[in-house]
Formats: sequence, C-alpha cells, structure tokens
Amino acid sequence: MKGLPGFRDFYPEPMPTPDSWSLDLRRHIFDTWRGTAERYGFREYDGPPIEELELYTKKSGDEIVGQLYNFSDKGERDVSLRPEMTPTLARMAAAHTRNYKKPIKWFSIPQLFRYERQQKGRLREHFQFNADILGEENLAADAELIALLIDTLRDLKLMSDDFIIRLSSRRAWQEFFENGGGKKDDAYEFYQIVDKLEREEPAVSGKKLAKLGFSREQVNDFIEGGQPTDELSAIIGNIEARGLGDFIKVDYRIIRGLAYYTGPVYEAFDKRGKFRAIAGGGRYDHLVKLISGGKTDLPALGFGMGDVVLAELLKDRDLIPPLGQTLDAFVQITDESLRKASLGLVQQLRQAGLLTEYPLLKARPDKQFKRALELETTWLITLQNLNQTTIKNLETRVEMTVPLIEVVTSLQG
Repeated sequence: MKGLPGFRDFYPEPMPTPDSWSLDLRRHIFDTWRGTAERYGFREYDGPPIEELELYTKKSGDEIVGQLYNFSDKGERDVSLRPEMTPTLARMAAAHTRNYKKPIKWFSIPQLFRYERQQKGRLREHFQFNADILGEENLAADAELIALLIDTLRDLKLMSDDFIIRLSSRRAWQEFFENGGGKKDDAYEFYQIVDKLEREEPAVSGKKLAKLGFSREQVNDFIEGGQPTDELSAIIGNIEARGLGDFIKVDYRIIRGLAYYTGPVYEAFDKRGKFRAIAGGGRYDHLVKLISGGKTDLPALGFGMGDVVLAELLKDRDLIPPLGQTLDAFVQITDESLRKASLGLVQQLRQAGLLTEYPLLKARPDKQFKRALELETTWLITLQNLNQTTIKNLETRVEMTVPLIEVVTSLQG
C-alpha cells in the first residue's frame, strides 16, 4: 500500500531514496524554529488538529470549504482538519485573554492540511512555524516579528544574498482601492487579483481588474511608485537600528490574499527566484473580535513559515548540516557469560546520558565491530571479566584498560 497523495513519510537518516523526506532534517528545522523564538521571548502553545468548520468559514467564507479536509463527526458536528493555525490562536486568546499579560508572544509548530492541487513547494499537508503577538498596537511589534523572521532564517545559515523580506501595507492598498472608486464588497476580490499578479497572465489580471473599475496600468503605477507609508518607514527604521536593513525592502506587489489582514504585510522570498514564498504574515487586528463574536477585541499580528519550501531551499544552498545519529558507546559482548554484566553497564551508560548500543543477540566480534563503525560510535567497550573492561576510541584507535566501576566517569571526564 502507498501513502495518500500529497502526504509525506519521514525517515531517519540515511535516506532510502533521494526524494525521501528526512525526519532528522525536520528535527533540525524544528529545533532552530524553537530556539530562535524562545530567544525572542516567545512561548510555545498548541491546539487541536480538528476544529469546528465554522471557525474557518467565519473567517474566510464558505468558499474555503473546497480547500479543506472537512466532514461530519459521529456527533454530527461539522468539523475540519486545520488548514491554518491563526483561527485557533484567535479562539484560544479570546477565551482566556484575562489570564495573560499583554503583549502575548506565542509560537507553535502545527501540522496543517489543505485539500488542493499538489505543486512544487505545496503539498496537502505541511508543518508550519507560526509566531504571533497579541495585544499590541504599536508598530514596534511588527518590527519585532520581522526581526524574528530574519533571525530564524539566519540561524539556518541563510544570509542577505539568499533571501529578502518584501514589505507592503494593506492599509495603503485599501486607500488606493477606495480612492479609485472601488466598492466595499469588491475589496477582497481586488486583493486576490493583486496577490496573483506575478503568477497570472497579464491579460487575465487586466480583465479581472477591469470588471472592478481598475486598469492593470493603474495598479502597476502604484506598485512602481513604491513610496513607503509612515508606518512602513517606522518599521524599516526599527529593523535598520538592529543592523538588519539589508534583509528588507518595500514592495507593493505584496498584498497577501487572506481577507483578515489590516495593516503591514510581508513575505520572505528566495533572491534567486527558484522557490515560492518562504514565509508570510502581517497584522490582523480584527480577527480576534470576529472569532469571539465581538466579546474580545485584541490587536494581533503574526507570520507563518512552512517546512516544505524551506527544506528545498536549504538543500539548494547546500546548508543541510550533518544529519543522523552518532553513538557515544557500543558495548561489545564477546563472552556470552558476561552478557548480564554487560547489560548492567549499558544501563549505567544510558542513565548517565550517553547514547549507547549493544548486540541484542549473540554475534561474532567482527560483526559487532562493523556495526559499531556503521553507527559512527566513539567508544567501543568490551568486558574482559566482571571487574575489567577495555575501551577503544574508534576515532583515534587508542585503547585503554579501565575498571568496570570507573567506565562511566572515565567517559564523562
């Protein structure tokens, strides 16, 4: 049997095939995401992988249902696998906002699901790093999140030659739309058209814009003007003060297609143009109020970074670190009468925090030695009797005799 289309199996290194997905690489990415977020003072949260369908239709309308893994459960509730994390965060924050001091700085690494056509960089499931700040209106929060995004990518060894944060303003686009005579009910459709300008044929975009009373030339002129608003200038100044100015630029081609964005928006892109957006986010000040039915009103902002494009980018730049497990010790059993004593030593080594393996069954010494080398073991340990061991460093080939009771301390020293 095969796995479902668009879903991945993750294998420990070494990979069985060149196109297999590495659990060790995933762990490396997750560890980096967590480490950078915690360094910035963010706390980790999580939520259920299944939510009521209304949580997503309330935010995005009924048209989103076609993109979801949704069904009726045994309690006849309309539910869906989560396609994104932000609605769950808004629900959680609205329910317990009084229990947390503001601003709330949280992050999560959920697995997300969307039933849509597979393409390069986009599957039907992926893991995503979400970082959000709730309860802060000041633009310093926007700059803080962008700095976190930049440093997360830098911690993965990507530099200013590799990526750029393209910064825009939903508010500036809204003013453009309203000043051009756009109708309020057409705003979301307009944003969708602009969001796809780079991926759609000019004639197709032009026809869609014309139906809303705009020309592609008008839109292009606004984009090419590229003058930062006061809010964008404030964010850029904050980023430059951190010495990160080379990683960001104003680009009004960015608008973000999701309906709930209200202010500054941005996306991170590979500078060589080989991949989809690496990450994207912005301010969504009205979402918590919408999700809570008006009971809670919290300004909010955040970004998401998926693992699929990121893994492809790291491979392309040759930035994958050495992966796989290496052992501290392999306890070789050459005399089966010493197996129980060897098992006692194995347990001591493991309790001391040393990665330790041994032969589960009787095996020739040369076979055990080969296995120790395959596992990239540092120390090969063999009991000579109930009191003495030999310890061989497989890197230097230096061998020493050590009393059994001193093995753990000698390795830790």
